[in-house]
Amino acid sequence: MTLIMGIVNVTPDSFSDGGRWFDADAAIGHAVELVADGAHIIDIGGESTRPGAEPLTSDEELQRVLPVVTELAARGIRVSIDTMHAATATACVEAGAEFVNDVSGGLADPDMYSAVAVTPATYIAMHWRGLLGRTDSTPDDERARYEDVVDEVRAGLERRMTQAVAAGIPLERIVLDPGLGFSKQRAHNWQLLARMDELRSLGRPLLIGHSRKRFLGDLAGDRDVATSVVSALSAVSGAWAVRVHDVASTRAALEVADAWTSGREAHPGHGAALEPRLEADGEPASAGEQRERLT
Repeated sequence: MTLIMGIVNVTPDSFSDGGRWFDADAAIGHAVELVADGAHIIDIGGESTRPGAEPLTSDEELQRVLPVVTELAARGIRVSIDTMHAATATACVEAGAEFVNDVSGGLADPDMYSAVAVTPATYIAMHWRGLLGRTDSTPDDERARYEDVVDEVRAGLERRMTQAVAAGIPLERIVLDPGLGFSKQRAHNWQLLARMDELRSLGRPLLIGHSRKRFLGDLAGDRDVATSVVSALSAVSGAWAVRVHDVASTRAALEVADAWTSGREAHPGHGAALEPRLEADGEPASAGEQRERLT
């Protein structure tokens, strides 16, 4: 089963929701609604990654996210903390977060790998070549220069994975994210999605974070509709999870994708069955388990 990671931005300047959940109580309430809509994990972020956003200190970030993480974890909700700061990751895991979602892939904070290694958290490493754009004037788009974007992103993720393991994070606790929209031009994003099997060849679960991004709006206009379609295609292509704002529409799309996959698996003689999708621990779920957990 492909999991749904619902997004809650505890920021005043998110590109998508404009600070609607900046208040902790509002963020908690929204997270509970996303779970009711079908989210399996809630990803809490306190620092915007939109172009031109001011970086936060870990202390500032924690003031925003820690009350939300603490309350959601206390309610038994699976929580991911979206942070590039080792101190934030440590505090939030202690408060109950199960995942550390690091869009820098460990490049922003040299202490991130070692901090996560001594926790039970699953580490999500994203590819972002343009990280330096947060500390100098080079636009992120100017860093989006590739001979073969899939080969280069795969190699970059492999380096992040190797370094994380060397720092003590067990391989089975690593998830990879190709970083759609981060130092990627529109065509690069589609190439990464279409060739997801090459990224899955690294042997780790893949998180796809495509929700409401510009490359979808450029194509379809309605970003939520496009997000749902890509969610379904990602599920059929073997994504471990999709990270989205509109959980209800993605859940419906994944139900269709699961029925499609189940139909193919029921008649393997009419076409090769897809490989089973990976769980967070790297073990494949059976088709029956995938269907059961979606209901």
